[in-house]
Amino acid sequence: MEDNNKTPDNEEHSLETPETQLNSQESLDSTTTPQPIISEEPTPTPENEKQNTPPVEQQKKTFAQRIRGVITAVNIYLLLFILLLVVSGIAAFASYRSSKNQAKQSSIFTQALSAKDLQNLKNNNATVGDSSQVLTVGSNSIFNGQVLVKNDLNVAGTIRVGGTLNLPGITVSGTSNFQNVQIGNNLNVAGDSGVQGTLTVQKNLSVSGSATFGGTISAAALNVGQLTLNNDLQINRHIAVGGPTPRASNGSNIGSGGTVSVGGSDTSGTVNINFGNNPTAGYLANIVFANAFNQTPHVVISPVGSACASIGYYVTRSTTGFSIGANNPSSGTCSFDYVIMG
Repeated sequence: MEDNNKTPDNEEHSLETPETQLNSQESLDSTTTPQPIISEEPTPTPENEKQNTPPVEQQKKTFAQRIRGVITAVNIYLLLFILLLVVSGIAAFASYRSSKNQAKQSSIFTQALSAKDLQNLKNNNATVGDSSQVLTVGSNSIFNGQVLVKNDLNVAGTIRVGGTLNLPGITVSGTSNFQNVQIGNNLNVAGDSGVQGTLTVQKNLSVSGSATFGGTISAAALNVGQLTLNNDLQINRHIAVGGPTPRASNGSNIGSGGTVSVGGSDTSGTVNINFGNNPTAGYLANIVFANAFNQTPHVVISPVGSACASIGYYVTRSTTGFSIGANNPSSGTCSFDYVIMG
């Protein structure tokens, strides 16, 4: 009995396989059209992959790949420096543009005034130019009406004012010459002032400090708290002395029913004495000053008329007043003029 599971010898030793037969058939067909030969190869492993992998031809890099490579190789600090340079350049350009625009805005354009413009100014309220332009008038100009300047007025030459000049305030930094100056309100001068001509003050003149005059002082009335003269005093007219009247009282020797009165001031005046009954030698009148002297003053008395010349009068004095006495009092009345100097 034959073993059906036994492979024939010719099949066991044959190198043909179904795939080989197929390839043979394909080889026959390749006589007309070449076909690629497919061969079986073992599955690559990590060990034999390195051994069997053929060298791969290096692919040529594109321009974009080269640029990316350069950028990757550049240092980060260099990138920051380049960025800083770019920002600085942009800021400098913006500043230059801004300053150029400001210079363009601040520039003043000049414009000539034609005859037509002058005619318009004469007939109508015309506006010529704007604030950025300059009106240049080459000839002399006369304005018969009012001139209003709404902004600053800069005058390169001399200002001459023929009429009244009204200013709410004036500041003079240099030297100024004024012919006639009339000040309706207060004048405050912080520094030294020199008046070459006549100074006329219509109202009061108040000087807190010292005043020095090199010439003559002319005043209708001079009221000073204290007057000190380092030279002679010359008075061309009368001396009128004023002030409060001192107080008078009877002396102890005037007699019963006698009276005393005084008229004048602490500087000069007259004392009137009415003798009483049986006057005796001694003080007839006492005078008390309205204002006491700092030191004992000089008192000069003089009898009025010949009737009192023989009574033997005399005076005693102090800083607060003086007294008139007599060695030989008589009846009736006597009057004495007095002059007092401190």
